[in-house]
Parts: sequence; structure tokens; C-alpha cells
Amino acid sequence: MKELLYLNKYLYKYKWSLIWGLVFVLISNAFQILPAQLVRHSINLVIENINVYRSFAGSALQPAFFSEFSHGVLMYALLILAMALLRGVFLYFVRQTLIVMSRLVEYDLKNEIFEHYQSLPVSFYKRNNTGDLMNRISEDVGRVRMYLGPSIMYGLQLISLFAMLIPIMYHVSPKLTIYSLVPLPFLSVGIFYVNNIIEKRSEEIQQSQSRLSTFVQEAFSGIRVLKSFAREQESSAHFAHASEAYKRQSIRLTKVDALFYPVVSALVGLSIVLTVYAGSVEVINGRLSIGNIAEFIIYVNILTWPVTLLGWTTSQVKRAEASQKRINEFLRQQTDIVSHKNVEREISGAIEFKNVSFTYPDTGIVALKNISFALKPGESLGIIGTTGSGKSTIASLVSRLYDTTSGHITVDSVPIQDYHLVSLRRQIGVVPQDVFLFSDTITNNIGFGLPTPNESVIIQAAKDADVYENIQGFPQGFATRVGERGITLSGGQKQRVSIARAIVREPKILILDDALSAVDTKTENNILNSLKKIMANRTTIIISHRVSSAKLANHILVIDDGAIVEEGTHESLLERGGVYKELVEKQVLAEQAEEPSENIS
Repeated sequence: MKELLYLNKYLYKYKWSLIWGLVFVLISNAFQILPAQLVRHSINLVIENINVYRSFAGSALQPAFFSEFSHGVLMYALLILAMALLRGVFLYFVRQTLIVMSRLVEYDLKNEIFEHYQSLPVSFYKRNNTGDLMNRISEDVGRVRMYLGPSIMYGLQLISLFAMLIPIMYHVSPKLTIYSLVPLPFLSVGIFYVNNIIEKRSEEIQQSQSRLSTFVQEAFSGIRVLKSFAREQESSAHFAHASEAYKRQSIRLTKVDALFYPVVSALVGLSIVLTVYAGSVEVINGRLSIGNIAEFIIYVNILTWPVTLLGWTTSQVKRAEASQKRINEFLRQQTDIVSHKNVEREISGAIEFKNVSFTYPDTGIVALKNISFALKPGESLGIIGTTGSGKSTIASLVSRLYDTTSGHITVDSVPIQDYHLVSLRRQIGVVPQDVFLFSDTITNNIGFGLPTPNESVIIQAAKDADVYENIQGFPQGFATRVGERGITLSGGQKQRVSIARAIVREPKILILDDALSAVDTKTENNILNSLKKIMANRTTIIISHRVSSAKLANHILVIDDGAIVEEGTHESLLERGGVYKELVEKQVLAEQAEEPSENIS
């Protein structure tokens, strides 16, 4: 239970719901116990007066006696009905306090986890897969809620019911109390073990169902590949095999599930038989009345459901403890990307790297080696190099997604670690190499970083990114929904929408991380012409493997294996005749080779 102690802060927060829930549980239990005593009195009333009623047979007093006698029975019946209704009302209040409390805690816990997720560094997401993150905020929180709601509710009902009912039963007859309660512990233990087997096999079925669904999804998504390779029969055989496994597991679960109600019925029946037997002996000996036997049978039935749920509740608490342990594992992880001084101010855009080296913490890959450069506000820097040379790492360090392993980065001569993270990142526009668009309208995707949507600003950003004409060509224009991860757009359109999203914020620092890799040469030239105007008043870092993009910059770094091998302007690097010139010549030849094929097409 120690992992569940983390939830005590929420129980304290909603302590009044918990207190009132306990009060309503006690009241509902009282209205459940009292009818049994009324049944005892009514049965004794009938038994004690039936012979008197018969003795008045043929007498004028019999109807009058029957009227009084039946009136007493009717009053008992009405009282029992009233108490049943009142118990129903207070059970409603129990659920409106305890179950609602569990939903409120679920809401708070999910928000806490989601907010904590967002505070963790990028390295955290590289270590953990998305499915696991989603399971902890959905499935695991759902299991914790079952502990906070139903388990606590049934636990309070069981404890309070035993505390109220056992003394009453013992006061009436200690012997009958022992006889009636003997089978109930076996019932609870039996249900606990049966329920554990059911849950284990249910989880196996869920996993099997998940595998089956994944296979079907892949088969339908890749139906063109299946048909192209004529693999329909093999695919059907694979599905039949997976479906057979699911069927076997379902039948195994059904066999165990079939034990549940027979076990309950048998042990409850045994408890009633023992109660009737022991009660009959006591009645014969004159120590109890027949009404007491009926009263105890009702008590046994009252205790049966809570005791049955004891095994279920114990199992739910075990599952919740395991789930909360998984949640706590992530909640204990803290980000190391924190602000030292929380500096919040408008930046000019001066950037300086001083002997910066960086090694990725999870893989140990050395990405940068002793990198140094300086940019004044409004200047631009081109970074060019082969794949894996460390270009994108520089973009990540400027956005402070990571901290340097050694060396220093300053923005406007202030160490980057001193800035308030949100304040800094709001003044940086990044166009990532791996474009991600939300399943929303184009307007909302472009205006994602704006505090409030501004249609004219969004349209201008689309024009600057050379995507306005494409958007106008869609039937719904800017209201077009782009689908999951922007699947309805081409690669070039997605990149241009991503560029528009970055520049719409009017950032002081603009980072283009290979942002034009998915566009053709003509579109690239159109965007570059627009970028010249966009770059005029802001510091820009252009990361690219294309020379055509990098040559726009005032200064160019050529990086290889994490180190600067050449630097200078476009013209000076060409004159030097080194690595940069070789890249230019190779790309010019590649473009010339593409031109004939474009004309043929």
C-alpha cells in the first residue's frame, strides 16, 4: 500500500466528500439492519397471535381482532418499505460523494501527470515509448480510480456494517452468530482467488485482442502491398492463427468465470443452512424465537454482498497499487532543464557558442566537438553538413531542449540557462526537420503559437511560406482539416505550413532545420526569396544539406562529425576550394541530371 500513500494528498483535498460519504454509509447501513429486526417482530407477532385469532372462530370478536392484528402487520410492512426507500436515497448520496470524489481525483491526477510529462526533457521521450506514456495516464489512472471510488466505498460499507451488525447479532445469540459467519471468510478467500485468475486471463485476452487489432490495422493499411505481392492467403492464415489464440483464451476465461456464482451460491447456502439448523435447536430449547431465525437469515444475506466484494476489493487495491507504482516512477523523474535565474525579457537575438561540446545522455553519441561561433542581432548563419554531422543538435541547444556537455551558450550576452524557459522559447521560431501537424484546420495549425488567432497575420505567414495558393486550392481553404499528423497534405505542403507556423509568431530567432528538404527546386527558390525578406530583422540559423539554402546566410559553417571543418561566406568558401566547394559541385551536377527527367515527365 505504500505506493498508494501518494494519493493521500487528494484524499485530504476532498476530505469532506470522504467524511460525508462515511456518514451516508453509516445511515444506509442502519436502514439496512433495522428492517431485519422489524421482520423478527412481525413474524413473532403473527406466531403469538395466530392461535388467539383461531380461538375466536365463530365469534363476533374474530373480525375485530383480525382488524387490529392485520393493522399491526401492515404497520411493520410500511416501516420496512419506508426504510428500504430511505436506504436507497442514502446509497445514492454515498455514490454522489465517494464515486464523484474518485472522478475528481482522477481528473486531478491525469492533469498532474500530463503537466509533469510536458515538463520533462526531450531525452525522457526518447527513453519511453508513446504507448507506455498513454497507458500510464489512461489505463493506470483508471485502475487507481477503482481504488479511490468503488474499493473505498465497499471497504467502508464492509467495515462499518461489521462494526454495527456483529454486536447486534452477538447480543441476540453468540452461538447463532458463529454458525452464520463461519462460511463467509471462505467465501471472501474463494472470490479473491477466482477473481485474480479472472483478471489474469482477462489481461491475456486484452493483449491477444491488441495483437489481433494491430494485425488487422496493418493488413488494411497495407492492402495495396498485400495485393501487389499476392499474399492474401498467407494474411488470412495469419489472422486465423491469431484469432484461434484469442478464442482459446476466451474459452479459458469463461470456464473460470463460470465458477464465480456457483461458489457464492454454495457458500451462502451453507451459511443459511447452518443458521437454520443452529437456530432451530435454539428455538426448541426456548432460547430464541422463530423470528430470530428469519432475522439472522436476513443478516447473513446482508453480509454476503460486502464479504463477496472483499475479495474483489482486495484484488482492485493490488491492481491500483501496481498502477500507482508505475505512475510514481514517472512522477519522481525531474527535468534537468531548469532556469537558474528566471530572466524574462525581450531578446535582440545575439547568439554565441563558446567551445560547446555535446554528448547525447542516453546513447553516449558525441554530437558536437568544441563548436564556437557568434551571431549579432539580425545576422544569419548557415550550417551545412552531411546526415549525422551534428547540425540539428545545434538547433536543439539554441532552443534549450538539451544543455551542453561542456562550453557555454549565451543569448544577448546572458547565459542561456538563466532565461525563463517559456519566455525564451516564445521568442524562437523553429521549423523542425520532422514536421508534425496537428489533426486540426490549417488556420489553427499555422496560428498554433499565437495567443489569439489573427486571420490577416496567418494569411500573410502562409504567403511568405509560399503555401497560400495551395491552401486556396483546397475546397475549404484555410478551414481544411489536415488529418492525423498532416496526412492529407504532401510532404512539401506540410513543410511550408510548418514554416508559416514558425514565422507567424514574429520570432526574434528563426531556426530552419532542413526545412526545405521535401520541396522541389522551384518551390525552394520561391520560399528562399520570401525568406530574404523574413530574415531581414531577425537572427536566423539555416540548417541544411543543400547549398542553395545555406548560401542565403551571412556566414556559413561546414560541419563534419560534430566539428567545424570550414567557415566563411559563400564566396570565400568557394575560393578556398575545400569541402564546401565539393558539395556545391556535386549538387549542381545532381540538379543538372534531374532537369532532363523533369522535361520528359
